[in-house]
Amino acid sequence: MTTPDFFVEEHQILTALFDEGLDLLHLRKPGTEPVFHERLLTLLPENYRKRIITHDHFYLKQEYKLRGIHLSQRTPDLPVNYKGHVSVTCRTSVEIAANKRKCDYVLLAPVFPDRGTALSEEAQLAVSSRGVVDRKVIAFGGVGLDNIELVRESGFGGAMVLGDVWNRFNIHSTADFKDLIMHFRRLKKACDK
Repeated sequence: MTTPDFFVEEHQILTALFDEGLDLLHLRKPGTEPVFHERLLTLLPENYRKRIITHDHFYLKQEYKLRGIHLSQRTPDLPVNYKGHVSVTCRTSVEIAANKRKCDYVLLAPVFPDRGTALSEEAQLAVSSRGVVDRKVIAFGGVGLDNIELVRESGFGGAMVLGDVWNRFNIHSTADFKDLIMHFRRLKKACDK
C-alpha cells in the first residue's frame, strides 16, 4: 500500500517495487485531490497500472486501466453499474463473512497490533473459525518481515504491507531508496518460500 502522502521519488520507488515483483499496489491517499493521483499514474509505466487498486476517485480505474477499486469507510459504495475487481477492508469476522463472496478479496485489519508477532484477538478468532480465513482474506496491519511466516501459517491468502517497507525511506532526508528495495526483496523471498 502507498503512503498517505505524495512525494517526489514515489513513482521511481513504485516502479522499482513492481520491477522487483510487487504483485499488487493499493493506491491510498486519503483526502487528496484527484489531479495528484493522475500525475502519479502517468509517471508509472502503463504495464504496471493494471496491478493497481485505487481507494479513491474510482473513475481512475477506467481512465488509467487500473486493476480495480477498494471500498472503505470513506468510500463504502460501489459506483453504479461498476464491473471489475473489488476489495474491501474488514475489521471483524462478521464483516469478512458479509463481504468475501462479493469481493475478489478482503483485507483483515489490524492483524498485528503494534507491529507485534502475535495475532490480534479478532485475527485469532478469524483464523480459528472454520472457513473465515482463506485465500480470499489478506492480512493487513502491522505485517512485516518478523511475522510474515505466521501470516502464511495462519492460512491467509496473502499479506498487505505498509510501514514495514515505507519506514525504510524518509521523504525528507533519505538520499536513495536502496534500503527500501533490499527490504522488499527480503519480504518477497519470505513470502515465496
